[in-house]
Amino acid sequence: DQLTASDSSPTTMSPIPGSRMFEIKEALAVYRGHNPDGEVFDASQGDGGASLPGVPLEILESAHELQVEHGTGYDKPFGTAVFRQAVVEDYWGLDAATGWGPLNVIACQGGRDALVKAYDAVQFLGHGRWGDFVVTSRVPWISYNWGPYQVGANVMLAPGSEDDAWTVTPEGVAACVEAAAAHGGRQVAMLVVTSPDNPTGRTVPLEEQIALARSAFQAGVPYVLFDWIYHRVTDGEPHDLNAFLLSFDPAERERCIVLDGLTKSLGASNIRNAHLVASEPVVKFIQSRASHAVIPSFHSQAVAIAAYRMGFDRAAATIIQPTNQSREVVRAFLSERDIRHILGKGYYAFMDMGPWLDRAGMADTGALGTVLAEQFGLAVVPGVYFSSFGDRWIRFSYATPPEVTRGATDRLWQALSTL
Repeated sequence: DQLTASDSSPTTMSPIPGSRMFEIKEALAVYRGHNPDGEVFDASQGDGGASLPGVPLEILESAHELQVEHGTGYDKPFGTAVFRQAVVEDYWGLDAATGWGPLNVIACQGGRDALVKAYDAVQFLGHGRWGDFVVTSRVPWISYNWGPYQVGANVMLAPGSEDDAWTVTPEGVAACVEAAAAHGGRQVAMLVVTSPDNPTGRTVPLEEQIALARSAFQAGVPYVLFDWIYHRVTDGEPHDLNAFLLSFDPAERERCIVLDGLTKSLGASNIRNAHLVASEPVVKFIQSRASHAVIPSFHSQAVAIAAYRMGFDRAAATIIQPTNQSREVVRAFLSERDIRHILGKGYYAFMDMGPWLDRAGMADTGALGTVLAEQFGLAVVPGVYFSSFGDRWIRFSYATPPEVTRGATDRLWQALSTL
């Protein structure tokens, strides 16, 4: 009674490629080889632990003390009770009126781990089948393309226009549900809403996210995942989880999954801490699976606990403040040079390189990215890496000190002026 149905679909699946994000810095080595004393600028990455001070020493020392006190034995697949409490009380300040609390939190070993666990859960708990679709925006983060695929889900890019920053709309979600049905009667297992967005930086107000989720539920989509991993990196207010949850009725609330963590706002990419806030059935499903797969490390939770107890605004100030300052540097550059762009919050600006591609006879920004890195010592991420719909755009990271960001924008303009 534990046998699964025989399914030969793995024999028909495309091989999953490695992320090209890890290859970009290699192109800078070519520039360094020819210009050993030349200054290079890395506007490709989203790692505040590499380009900014990262996790403050005070937090790391507190986390180490917690680790020593805690010991090195196995923990629960959901993490630890003290982590759950810190997430609910110290980080979110979760209101009891939501009906949610520590049992609605599960620790994960970074954002990718959290996402894969969520993709798995929604297939079983939603329509209860493999092969349905996870819907993302038309120019999605690279791992949105392949993460669902590795656990048996397909991916569909929602309709969207670059004039509107490829924003997903209720009409687009309805179209996705119809398109899924046309593919052998498939359905949509989950919609992913990410704000601020990677790669575009597009930022969607909370009320619009709520309206989009409701439209998805009405269209028959069982779950909506809200990826808020960048929402603290803002010069405005971060998302309010209490206001968000209380905007839904209890039945709708059970269908919402929220992702957040340390990798971006604290510059803790290599700490690998994230968490999901979701209904108890979703958390219990993931918890059971995690007991046979990835159990989150206590050290990553300890860093989060220390940061949350300190007060997260203070803990993350060395990442958030310079990034906010750099955003204004980029904004001024784009305005002065009249470059078409998308610039919300978070880490990234998305820039339309079409006029320069046409002038140089380049097919897409993949070729431009090579020129920028190898000849000018500037790394960016070609938009074509994300999807064909972004093939004339680049992702420019400003998660760097303002003076470095200014140098990177100057180098970009120097390069474009030669094309």
